[in-house]
Amino acid sequence: MSNDSSSPAAIAIDRKLDRHHHSSSPLLLWLTAEERTRSRHHFIAADGTPVSLQLPRGTVLVDGDLLGSETGVVVRVAAKPEPVLTVTSDDAIDLLRAAYHLGNRHVSLEIAPTYLRLTPDSVLERMLVQLGLQVVAEIAPFSPQGGAYSHQH
Repeated sequence: MSNDSSSPAAIAIDRKLDRHHHSSSPLLLWLTAEERTRSRHHFIAADGTPVSLQLPRGTVLVDGDLLGSETGVVVRVAAKPEPVLTVTSDDAIDLLRAAYHLGNRHVSLEIAPTYLRLTPDSVLERMLVQLGLQVVAEIAPFSPQGGAYSHQH
């Protein structure tokens, strides 16, 4: 973000709101999985509004989170599509085996009933193909699992 004095001041967003909070027109903030781990950072909302996250350190955001400011501005977080590898198999045990191997490598991993998703990595892609899984490079929202001790919605 430039230091141009004509740029509007960033809206300070300092709290998470209840997911059932009603707002007729929240600002939309598209963030990648990595950006959703930044609790103190400047971003630009979809409409061009500068937003400054000033959340408690360690806050991890997920798709659909609502955030607020002291002035009543509401921001809705959306998972921004990004490059990912989507892993599928006709055999659920093969997906479990892949999740096990990826977990041993401490890979951030989105786990769904019919697929696994991770950030692109050619070495891991080759390993998954060798395990007999289908791997497709695509652009999609990425929502990796939180750690075993993190709070999930």
